[in-house]
Amino acid sequence: MASDPETPEDRKPQSDEARSAFTPPLGVPQPPLHEDEHPTSEFALPEGMRAEAPAEPEGSAFAPPGSALNSATGSTTGTHQLPTTPAGWPAFTPPHGIPVVSLTKDVPWQDRMRTMLRMPVTERPAPERIERADETGPAVPRVLDLTLRIGEILLAGGEGAEDVEAAMFGVAHAYGLERVEPTVTFTLLSISHQPSLVDDPVTASRTVRRRGVDYTRLSAVFQLVDDITSDGITLEEAYRGLAEIRRNRHPYPSWALTVASGLLSGAASMLVGGGLTVFVAAAIGSMLGDRLAWLASGRGLPEFYQFVAAAMPPAAMGVALSMTHSGVQASAVITGGLFALIPGRALVAGVQDGLTGYYITAAARLLEVGYLIVGIVIGVLGVLYIGVQLSAHTLNPEEGFGSFDEPVVQIIASLLLALAFCVLLQQERHTVLFATFNGGVAWVIYGALTQARIHPVVATTIAAGLVGLFGQLLSRYRYASALPYVTAAIGPLLPGSATYFALLNFAQGNLDSGVSSLIKAISLALAIAVGVNLGGEVARLFIKAPSGEEAATRRAAKRTRGF
Repeated sequence: MASDPETPEDRKPQSDEARSAFTPPLGVPQPPLHEDEHPTSEFALPEGMRAEAPAEPEGSAFAPPGSALNSATGSTTGTHQLPTTPAGWPAFTPPHGIPVVSLTKDVPWQDRMRTMLRMPVTERPAPERIERADETGPAVPRVLDLTLRIGEILLAGGEGAEDVEAAMFGVAHAYGLERVEPTVTFTLLSISHQPSLVDDPVTASRTVRRRGVDYTRLSAVFQLVDDITSDGITLEEAYRGLAEIRRNRHPYPSWALTVASGLLSGAASMLVGGGLTVFVAAAIGSMLGDRLAWLASGRGLPEFYQFVAAAMPPAAMGVALSMTHSGVQASAVITGGLFALIPGRALVAGVQDGLTGYYITAAARLLEVGYLIVGIVIGVLGVLYIGVQLSAHTLNPEEGFGSFDEPVVQIIASLLLALAFCVLLQQERHTVLFATFNGGVAWVIYGALTQARIHPVVATTIAAGLVGLFGQLLSRYRYASALPYVTAAIGPLLPGSATYFALLNFAQGNLDSGVSSLIKAISLALAIAVGVNLGGEVARLFIKAPSGEEAATRRAAKRTRGF
């Protein structure tokens, strides 16, 4: 058989390595190179020195300087940590320099989710949640259940419908549910998720049976939503945090709420010209009314009858003082009691829902406010009618409080009034100082404008607008709800005196004067609500808008142009 012809490659001599007798056989590792044969460089790191860590992103201006700088230089453990001064600053400039100070935080979840909520479903960016190795995907029923439970606490606490929907959308979006549509209608919460156009939607709903005022719980829920949308905590951790929020007790006991109710009425009576006697009488009447309301609540009576019961003792105290011929300003006593009962929180929420396009929820909230005011009217008007029949001569609808001009006393009274409101709203202790200061500033602005001969409705709108502006900016800085900083601060602006004089004129049969005073009270109440909402909208002009895939502006509803 003929052999294969020899190729030129076969005729080449083999290398020395192939013929060397010192070449290790196949499978035997090569011996290490001699120390002199290692390549060296003048830029090589000497022995004993550690490599320089890469530069980190800029730190936050709100983080402690020592921790921010140590993280920027990568020195976190062992003896390699940078030397620091006793004050916590580094002893020398790090290799990458000191991080640039950032004066603004990232956009809070409220604004990011509100912006996406107003976008069409097809234009919303997809979630950027990073799946963990042990996660196979979002558990849709559990995510929807968690979303509804969070929305329930927010809606029961008095949050506006738009903020509740933004929170629900943020939670669902954070857990990877792209095509979700939350809906809020006063007492009903629903959310629908459709994975794709060809899949069946999954819908869940929840009804809010009871509503209560606890701004501490409200703030905790806002913090939980921030953790979910920003830190990406797991579903189990979110459920655990929600359970802890529900288990927490109110920060103030019931007796503290009763004392705060008396302090509020007493401060309100001083705000309109009352002295020490009027302060004590108004406080006692309001505390008796608060206890009667608690008794009616314990018996299961609706909130309407609770307001009727709470309104009667302050009015009875004023009528009793007017019949003693003691010269005490009984009108200030009754006015102080009305300050503690006017549902300013529900009124502001109702008007805000109407201005943001949630008309069904706004109508329901305003109807609730109407029922509560009717309960107050029935309680006060019944007592006033009895007092008029008994010839309570000092109950004069012609007297007013415009002649009282004691700025120092009124400023102190406004601060006490806002402080009492903070306790009644169960606010966190670290928010009380800001809300109290906000209420005092609101009264100073209102008083200065009225002294400049500006109409009370205009002055109230401007003062309430500044309250809303300050509350919104502070809430964005603290990543919290704006209600704790706004609701208590509008207390000094509530139309207690106008409401009282309207009821007194009705009791005495002066319908024209009563209607005029009632229209004034309604105008002041609406001015407060519109001013607070306008201040919140103005605050968003100073807040960095979401950018990138999310829309740079917050879309508004289109005008109907009359058709």
